[in-house]
Amino acid sequence: MKPIMARATAVWLVDNTSLTFDQIAKFCGMHLLEIEGIANEDVAVGILGIDPIAGNQIEKSEIEKGEADPNYELQLKIPPMVKDEKKRTGTRYTPVAKRQDRPRAILWLIKNHPEIADSQICKLIGTTKTTIEAIRNRTHWNISNIQPIDPVALGLCRQTSLDEAIQKAQAKQKKESEVQQPHNDKFLSSIKDNLKDLDPAN
Repeated sequence: MKPIMARATAVWLVDNTSLTFDQIAKFCGMHLLEIEGIANEDVAVGILGIDPIAGNQIEKSEIEKGEADPNYELQLKIPPMVKDEKKRTGTRYTPVAKRQDRPRAILWLIKNHPEIADSQICKLIGTTKTTIEAIRNRTHWNISNIQPIDPVALGLCRQTSLDEAIQKAQAKQKKESEVQQPHNDKFLSSIKDNLKDLDPAN
């Protein structure tokens, strides 16, 4: 997790603390060069800094720990409602910044794991069946520019969640195959019997 309005938070930390650029970069989820650019006024020019202490995103004592130890990694203050939130069912929320990556993740899943159901994809990366169908049918408005990328690499889901979805899909596929097999065997046997009856040699 990173603070809300990370860049504005970084501006405030650069201007109001003695934290190292590396500490600020890690806390805000930004590249070290971006923080250096802010300090040199090459980046985020005109952006008003936001106080993360006033915004209840970090304790003042946490910043003081970081100022005292340049190797200390600042910890974001997690609101109780987020900390105690139970696992919810349904489509997972995806940050706005990552929503543009979902079509790429969908295409990757369709190509590499066709056994995964649309409903699983929806839950895994927080998308809709309409979007999945548009990409599968190549009717998506931006289909020519979409490149398949692993959703884990895009940060849309955890590797464990993807592995779990794949295992469930494969187990379901195997079960359906086992149910279908006796029917197929019976059908093939019937065809063989009919061909045998038509054989002039009999």
